[in-house]
Amino acid sequence: MLDAPDLLRLLHPFLAVTVVMPLIGVAVYFAVQTRQRRLAVVNKAKTNIAPIVGKEHVRVGQWLAGAVVGLVLLGLAHPIFKTIARENAWASDPFRVIFVVAMYLLTLAALVLLYRSSARHWRAIFATLTGMGLWLLGMQPGVFRRGYEWQVSHFYLGMAAAMLMIFALATLPEIYKSKRWRLTHAALNTVAVLLFISQGITGTRDLLEIPLHWQEPFIYQCDFQNKSC
Repeated sequence: MLDAPDLLRLLHPFLAVTVVMPLIGVAVYFAVQTRQRRLAVVNKAKTNIAPIVGKEHVRVGQWLAGAVVGLVLLGLAHPIFKTIARENAWASDPFRVIFVVAMYLLTLAALVLLYRSSARHWRAIFATLTGMGLWLLGMQPGVFRRGYEWQVSHFYLGMAAAMLMIFALATLPEIYKSKRWRLTHAALNTVAVLLFISQGITGTRDLLEIPLHWQEPFIYQCDFQNKSC
């Protein structure tokens, strides 16, 4: 039977499957359509692809970037606040609690301002602040980063994907102005798609490794290195 901590833990993968993954599929589809239409226009060939496909790609891409950042914040919230509650950090280390809450608020504020900014320097500043906020929260106690296998870490691969989404959002106006930026955007987001695929694999693996809440006191007494209990 799932209790409240288990349900909260499942909220992150639930939203990943029902919100983020569909947005990735739609964004990739519109990206291919936009590319095909651009080539058709350059070659003066007929195409049935509507001119609005580029705007739709931009809009879905903006939704995707925000959804990915939000999903990372949500995924970090459960282990961070669970650790704070377990260690009674509000009594022993109140600054840590205030810092975590402030970083959540500042990261969300920076993301909102990134969406609203038009000047290049402001976009760079708010993109940097958003990324820094994610990393500072990700380094908090309680977050499982799998540092001993960072190459296949759900945390590090997910953070890399989030950084690419923030970068794509920050450089959106430049993509319209320069072919080099468009090629850079396409290359980096191809990498992002591969990272999202890796998230599906590593996320499923981590879910298999996490015991139910009531099982934790017994499971964590086992010797994982020698695979014995």
